[in-house]
Amino acid sequence: MIDEQLPEGLVAYRKTPVFDQDTLPNGLRKTHRTKAGVWAVIHVVEGRLRYRCLEPLSEQILSPGVTGIVRPEEAHEVEPLGAVRFYVEFYSASSQDGSPHVGGIEV
Repeated sequence: MIDEQLPEGLVAYRKTPVFDQDTLPNGLRKTHRTKAGVWAVIHVVEGRLRYRCLEPLSEQILSPGVTGIVRPEEAHEVEPLGAVRFYVEFYSASSQDGSPHVGGIEV
């Protein structure tokens, strides 16, 4: 979400490996959601990544220094715009177990 910030009091509990345009899991390229109470921050290390929220529809181009904030249960998807390297950090009010995504997308 554009101009979004994480609420205070959240704790980082998981971080993905660094993905590139070739290693990005297919599940993240299509519509997916985080679980209830789980926020995510998308960090681009190199290149550009399109971050699209679907409800309501908005789009943001992420690059180094421009992060994407994913709200809990928000339908979204990402698309590499050429060569890219990025990772995702997951946050919640308390530590979580298992996949941070609805449907158990593995990252």
